[in-house]
Amino acid sequence: MKTNVEGTYCLLEAARAHGIRFHHVSTDEVFGDLALEDPVRFREDSPYRPGSPYAASKASSDLLVRAWARTYGLPVTISNCCNNYGSLQNEEKFIPAVIESIRRGERPRLYGDGKNVRDWIHVDDHACAVWTILNEGRLGETYLIGANCERSNLEVLQTILEAMGKPRGFIDWVSDRPGHDRRYAIDASKLRRELGWVPIHDDFESGLREVIVARTAMNKRDLAD
Repeated sequence: MKTNVEGTYCLLEAARAHGIRFHHVSTDEVFGDLALEDPVRFREDSPYRPGSPYAASKASSDLLVRAWARTYGLPVTISNCCNNYGSLQNEEKFIPAVIESIRRGERPRLYGDGKNVRDWIHVDDHACAVWTILNEGRLGETYLIGANCERSNLEVLQTILEAMGKPRGFIDWVSDRPGHDRRYAIDASKLRRELGWVPIHDDFESGLREVIVARTAMNKRDLAD
């Protein structure tokens, strides 16, 4: 609440005071979740149904941005992105947490049945999309950012296990998280159609292997230092 609600309010007021263009980076979690068998994906006009306190705070920040645009004429754009991955991601996130657990010889934890689906995008592609919106996006518009890469948590974990030479069953199954959303999926056709953006990293499994190699190299350098 401090960061996403109060923090967004403070930034909006600063942008308004100085007449600065404002781009707000948000998440697909504001739309709630989808059924595993549902072919539908989130679109810019999807209703907001946040299911967690984090998602609710992000939905609040989205609405604040739209309110400042309408009430004060602040020039804004909004983007809602799917799950990011990359070599420098904080270890609290799923992919680096799995990699570091395996490096330590520990079984990585997996919540529930592991069938929860997330839509993944490389952080470089996300950054490129935001830059494209900043330079070419229409003011007042929202753009969804995704790379058409849906994978279950179990699929992601087993891909990492295989890449790191561990058996697919090397998993610590734990109780599901409270309010764990079942599936996220992004329809980024507006961004592709209107602004011509396309992701460069279109092979998720290859991208995961690159992340593993990069994190391993960084850890070796840390040990050497």
